[in-house]
Amino acid sequence: MFSLKTFTFFSILFLLTDLVQSQQETLKMEGVILDQTKSSIPYAAISIPSKWVGTSSNEDGKFYLELSKKNLLDTLEISSIGYITSKILVKDFFALSEKIITLEEDIVSLDEISILNPTQYVKLAFKNLKINTVSSVHELKILNRFFAVENNKAKFFVEHYVKVKDIGPRGGDEVNSIEIVEGRKSADYRFFKDEKSRNMYPINFMIRIDPLRRGISINDYKWTKIGDTSYDGEDIVIIQGVNKIKEKQNYLDPVFYIGVDSYKVYKTRNRPSNVVYIYKKNKDGKLYLSYHNHYTRRFKDLSKNQQTLLKAKSKKVKLAVRNEIIVIDIETNKRKIDTKDSNVYNKKMQDISIKYNAFFWKNFNLPPATEYYKKSVNELESIYAVPLETQFNVVNK
Repeated sequence: MFSLKTFTFFSILFLLTDLVQSQQETLKMEGVILDQTKSSIPYAAISIPSKWVGTSSNEDGKFYLELSKKNLLDTLEISSIGYITSKILVKDFFALSEKIITLEEDIVSLDEISILNPTQYVKLAFKNLKINTVSSVHELKILNRFFAVENNKAKFFVEHYVKVKDIGPRGGDEVNSIEIVEGRKSADYRFFKDEKSRNMYPINFMIRIDPLRRGISINDYKWTKIGDTSYDGEDIVIIQGVNKIKEKQNYLDPVFYIGVDSYKVYKTRNRPSNVVYIYKKNKDGKLYLSYHNHYTRRFKDLSKNQQTLLKAKSKKVKLAVRNEIIVIDIETNKRKIDTKDSNVYNKKMQDISIKYNAFFWKNFNLPPATEYYKKSVNELESIYAVPLETQFNVVNK
């Protein structure tokens, strides 16, 4: 007789066999995107458009992508602003002795007579935001990283895996909800805790200073074309805006990378280039945020007592904060969106207490570690020779 116990045994055996088989079918693709001078290309889009599978290279040009054996005959497309899009079969990539993809620079020199004036491009870019971006309810799955640095040495690190429910640029300067799914932070070795820093979660701050979302009065800026480039077969004009009233100093003066034909905004940055937004196409050709970083620094005067404690030769200390937001995935199926608000809008990232889940982080497909990340981790571990994993276990509640 076929008992419940027997049924349970075979069910578990079937599940384990299926799990092993699925693991064997997984193809782990790791590589680097370079230009013709062997320099790395950051934030390049690597995807199989026909299957809506993809990722982006990190700031060192490295990328990681999990595929299956079913993808071996699919075509991988690699595109980046300023370069000709490259295509290669997945099976041919795995056959490469060195997992390097080299992109050729796309030399663009637009005829000044045939293009619109800069102000018109900016107006058309904003006018077409709704049709050019993912503007319906969607969920972004984000890796949010925060580094605090004193005198060029990392003293504190926080990392969150976050789900964000949003409707894109038309949603204004707030997202619908933010859920902190998992988190971890290092020991806090900062001498200066910077009590004056803003009480705002980094994603909210990112939204607040985004020129596509915060709302700008186009007529308040002097718009100038400062270059041309290309992306995925489309010519792009690079247009800079300088606030007419605060012309000498306004670090939020925007620079837009706008498609000549579509008026899509593929990238924005501020004039000093310490605030960057990169956008990627979904399967319908609409853009969504793919990457953001925000880097600030300032100098603080030291008292004689502080100089003594820090054994500092200088009377000033350089304090820096770097926030990096990497979009891992996007979900547009409303039935699958399940973001639960964590009510963190007015909280600093470092002040949020989360139980450390070592199993999650061990099995989470993190993007390839950048040189900056590896350098920061080494610095944090060298302060008192405490491994980062030990710090995570001790510090996080």
